[in-house]
Amino acid sequence: MQRVQSLRFWIDYTIPLLHQLSTYKLRPLCQLLLSLCLIVAYSAIPGFSYASEIESCERLLITGQYEKCIATAKTAITQKAYGSEWPALKAQAELAVGQYVEARQTIDAGLKRYSWSLPLRLLAYEIYRLNNQHDEAFVFLNSMHELANRSAWRYTDADSLVALGQASLLKNVDPGEVLESFYDRAIKEYPTHRNAYLASGSLALAKNDFVLAQETFQTALKHIPNDADLLFGLAMSIQRSNPERSQKLLIQVLNSNPNHIPTQLHQVSQLIHSEQYDDAKKQLDQILLINRHLAEAWSYLTIIAHLENQSDAETAYYWQALSHHDQNPEVDYLIGKKLSEHYRFQEGAAYQRQALEKDSNFLPARIQLAQDELRLGKEVSGWEHALQAHQQDGYDTTTFNLLELKDQLAKFKTLEDDYFVIRMESKEADVYGQEVIKLLHEAREVLCQKYDFKLKDKITVEIFPDPDDFAVRTFGMPAVSGYLGVCFGKVITANSPASQSENPTNWQSVLWHEFCHVVTLELTKNKMPRWISEGISVYEERQKNPRWGETMIPEYREMILKGEATPISELSSAFLSPKSGMHIQFAYYQSSIVVEYLIEQFGFEALKQILNDLRVGIPINVSIERRTKTLGELEQEFAIYIKEKARNFGPSIDWSEQNLTALMSDDTQRFEEWIRQHPHHFKGLMAYAQVLEEENRLKELEVVLRKLIQLYPHYTGSDNASEKLAKLFRQQKRFDQEQKFLEQYAKIDPNALNVFHRLSELYQRSKNWPAVYKTAQQAHAINPLYQESQQALAKACIELKRQQEAINAYRAILVLNPHNKAEAHYQLARLLKQNDFQLAKRHTLIALEEAPRFRKAHQLLLELTTNKP
Repeated sequence: MQRVQSLRFWIDYTIPLLHQLSTYKLRPLCQLLLSLCLIVAYSAIPGFSYASEIESCERLLITGQYEKCIATAKTAITQKAYGSEWPALKAQAELAVGQYVEARQTIDAGLKRYSWSLPLRLLAYEIYRLNNQHDEAFVFLNSMHELANRSAWRYTDADSLVALGQASLLKNVDPGEVLESFYDRAIKEYPTHRNAYLASGSLALAKNDFVLAQETFQTALKHIPNDADLLFGLAMSIQRSNPERSQKLLIQVLNSNPNHIPTQLHQVSQLIHSEQYDDAKKQLDQILLINRHLAEAWSYLTIIAHLENQSDAETAYYWQALSHHDQNPEVDYLIGKKLSEHYRFQEGAAYQRQALEKDSNFLPARIQLAQDELRLGKEVSGWEHALQAHQQDGYDTTTFNLLELKDQLAKFKTLEDDYFVIRMESKEADVYGQEVIKLLHEAREVLCQKYDFKLKDKITVEIFPDPDDFAVRTFGMPAVSGYLGVCFGKVITANSPASQSENPTNWQSVLWHEFCHVVTLELTKNKMPRWISEGISVYEERQKNPRWGETMIPEYREMILKGEATPISELSSAFLSPKSGMHIQFAYYQSSIVVEYLIEQFGFEALKQILNDLRVGIPINVSIERRTKTLGELEQEFAIYIKEKARNFGPSIDWSEQNLTALMSDDTQRFEEWIRQHPHHFKGLMAYAQVLEEENRLKELEVVLRKLIQLYPHYTGSDNASEKLAKLFRQQKRFDQEQKFLEQYAKIDPNALNVFHRLSELYQRSKNWPAVYKTAQQAHAINPLYQESQQALAKACIELKRQQEAINAYRAILVLNPHNKAEAHYQLARLLKQNDFQLAKRHTLIALEEAPRFRKAHQLLLELTTNKP
């Protein structure tokens, strides 16, 4: 025992002396002596394994066994085991369980022995801040670079490089430089070092560089499998691109570390996002059992209190969150960010300003404030904050994308009047900008009057031909799909018809839906659960046009009868983590049916009273009970109501479950026999039609398709029988029959662009100009950027003596860069010659410039010259 104590004395005093001597000319010799001393010292201690003991204690920390980690490290420190890792591990475990004072004592003692340790100094900075000793904390932070500058050779190990990188970020050094100079270097030189990967991946995540973050964490997990922090980082990096795998990784994290605070906080965030506040509070209670002082936990309680309109509780929780670090900008940032996720942008922006008052260089708050103000329509200050953030950090992808978008928006055309500021790509504005204005004014008149609401401010509407630009404006990053439009209250963003691919959507229905959000969000001061906000907008789509909005389809019927409808009290959660795209569409449909049910049973006034209750902060479930009946009764009665709707859907159709795969792979004769036994089975008939089509049995195919239309005339799937039958008739040149079935289908599907185009061709052949006019208008409600439909509209308007509309159509054709520019200029000149002689002459001359031998244009020019007024 005496020998061990002597060796520890040697370690404690000789090694620090060698560190001091190393600053002089004896540096190379001291380095060699230091290495030999460590080897001799540790090999001389019986049973001592420096690396394994440290790794064992670190494993306790990583797996959430904090008390055991503290006890193990304390024993090692008491026995004077050498290694700055011991006080670091003990202090980190103490931080994890909220023992901030004890952590400060641990770190103070550790620094007395290992004053040269940069990781300990960085940890001291964090610990002192959590003890409200801010000046002392910055002394530790500032000293790190001073030590490194004096003895750079000494701090080339991975832990020191990572600590210097983190300290540099705190000193606002460019993140790209930190990544290259410290983290990448640490990973390259120490490819199995956990903290280097963790720091690098976390930095990429913080800057929304999800691709780099994913690569980093995946590489790390190959070297260090089943590490809770690395698994969590990977889960966050793929949360958007692969949510299902992300959730599986989070389960794996908790299996590795049941006390993993970041994962538990992420679950709280999801619960709050889906408005399951009681469950979120239960989860927070569990987190506070681990660390009763955790600022993030108290911040989330502040958020819930705000959303539940409990102002006293909000204040109490807020100050509790700041009690151990009263200058912590992350508290205000987190609260504000989550409020903004609930569309409470005004309150969210106020919290971001408080965060910046605490730390004017706190970049996340400035970025979030930029986005909040842009969503509030405060564009001057919003873009200013975005520019400041980019100047502070050029690596951040959010601000980079925003400023790239600003350049794009500068090229847009602005259409402004007393009620709206509309920004569109210049060409699109010239083609259908006036139609956008007309629709929005109609929506304002109808919906504001219906909901007894008067708009005080202009509404900004931005329509983007590039879906990535739409995503950046809406979500702060590109490549976010699945949204046609978004409303923030005073600002609407939407994808234009130019961005739509195989399955176009009626842009008029989208804008009507989003403007309804303007009314209800402004009416309630954005205090709306998502389900009722979406439900009202979808309901109002159907009120405007029965073909718009979500309606019952076979998939919804099946989901309802299988009990997959969400209880009203939990309906917002259906939008958070849907199993599929179909499930989120079903959430929109069900929400609209709840609204429809409330109006049918309790009147439209009851709905307006609920919205007024929300405005003053009354929770939705409380308001529903005030204005209708108890929630339990309402949910039971609604479940009966929606199941009845499902049962009454397609009453003559056989919806039974059948193994159609086996039938389709078997001989056709057996399938025919099955059809005779199941003559009304919709899916069976659809499958049988496919077999008949493949076998070119056209007469039988026609019979089956007619039967399908008779059974379910409103089916609008991509494989619908109406379009298939019309196609068959077209091939057989039975154009009257083709037209008949296309007309039937056009009445039920507002998004059938190809149907409208084909009908326009058929009507033009028969010179049915009123029908051409109507069909062209229907096509333009989906995509007005097709030259052919604009040409059809122009012809119809000329025949119907709608001169101004014909002029508008030809102007649109010219904007769309037509194949025959000369003809378009000539036709426009003909229309203009009575009312605008000079402009008519100008277009005639342009036509002749395009086609010098254009005889009709020469004749028109002669008329204009001869009959000059």
